[in-house]
Amino acid sequence: MADQQDASLTAHQQQATQVQQALRATFAAGKTRDLSWRRQQLRALQALLNEHESEITEALHADLGKCRSESIVAEVGFLQADIKHTLKHLERWNKPRRVSTPMVAWPGKSYQYPEPLGTVLIIGAWNYPLQLLLAPFIAAVAAGNCAVLKPSELAAATSALVARLIPAYLDNDAVQVVEGGKDETSALLAMPWDHVFYTGGETVGKIVMAAAAKHLTPVTLELGGKSPCVVDTSTHLAVAARRIVWGKWMNAGQTCIAPDYVLVEAGLLPALVAAIKSEIIAQYGESALTNNDYGSIINARHLQRLQSYLAEQTLEYGGEVDVSACRMAPTLVVNPAPDSALMREEIFGPILPIVAVDTMEEAMGFINARPKPLALYLFTDDKHLEERVLANTSAGSVCINDTMMFMTNPNLPFGGVGSSGMGSYHGQAGFDTFSHLKTVMRRAFAFDVPFRYPPYTDLKLKILRKLL
Repeated sequence: MADQQDASLTAHQQQATQVQQALRATFAAGKTRDLSWRRQQLRALQALLNEHESEITEALHADLGKCRSESIVAEVGFLQADIKHTLKHLERWNKPRRVSTPMVAWPGKSYQYPEPLGTVLIIGAWNYPLQLLLAPFIAAVAAGNCAVLKPSELAAATSALVARLIPAYLDNDAVQVVEGGKDETSALLAMPWDHVFYTGGETVGKIVMAAAAKHLTPVTLELGGKSPCVVDTSTHLAVAARRIVWGKWMNAGQTCIAPDYVLVEAGLLPALVAAIKSEIIAQYGESALTNNDYGSIINARHLQRLQSYLAEQTLEYGGEVDVSACRMAPTLVVNPAPDSALMREEIFGPILPIVAVDTMEEAMGFINARPKPLALYLFTDDKHLEERVLANTSAGSVCINDTMMFMTNPNLPFGGVGSSGMGSYHGQAGFDTFSHLKTVMRRAFAFDVPFRYPPYTDLKLKILRKLL
């Protein structure tokens, strides 16, 4: 058995080596540096999304029970908008960027020259198996890189579709899809890439970073964590509840930036719970488990994980499970123990704990006592509170009076901080992530004054001090 495993691993390593060598040869030939080639690849991906929308939505439904509208808005449409924005701004992003030049270097010009990194590895996630694989790829190809795409094996239908369609539309000399699980991913990570982009959980993120460190490969890690949602008494309760429900239960809660728990001032707790219950019913009906707009859990193991979080908890609402369909109803838990698994682990599912606090200072202290989250949500009409929360908490992104909507703005970089991730992308931030901004200074031969050259004198030093 051990010999078979070693042979299998060797085969995966050989595949990874062959794929990387072929892509490196393409990059060395300079093919991907041409802006027209990059535009062609982006338009080809655009055509893929347009022409195979139905197949894509069917695959997403097979993997995650996603309804057509959610698949189009959060996956296909998101990517189409990203491509459109990138094509519009690509020429400007790729131009040298002038910066000022100090007097001591006059006459001269200084600028940053964007150049592609080379050959990059992009490892996607299962919860948004198309968007989280192809959005970083859009940035990578826009910046002029070759890329290996590794879709999540847990979203098997989407992975198979990507593996079939990408070679039919994109340049196979510059883009390769590698399917598989742990062995295939490990073989890829053992290779020296010019950048590794990983979306997923903290545990695997550490493995990715450790593997990349062996080659001093830079990484972007888009992880997750427990994103808090703070509600104070000045909020518009009905709208707040509607937006919390939308953000929490999209994709059955399997979203890295979904509200993980709610902190609410104690006096508002009963009214907020009632408003959220009402909104769950308004959006998903009396029985979400049979609602076509409501998604399923990715697999039985994750469903069991979610069920374990509810052990010894008193449920305020929901909790029903359909094991055969791998579904869990929207579930509310009020004031769970702070040291319970529900409050320690990232939930990544349709359970929402709601915790009462006496003051907003207590809420901020609660947040700051835990690892920095990927997102933080604040519902308030109090500008002073807004300023206090922004100044006294840390998160990858903050959205005030809504959930997840910052993702719609390509001008806002998206990324984590601390254990929720490192690096960012979307829009120009993505282009820059997959580029090296090469520092360049060009000087003229004229006016080559002698005061900077030896032999030095007190007068020369005095002049230099003034110019520095």
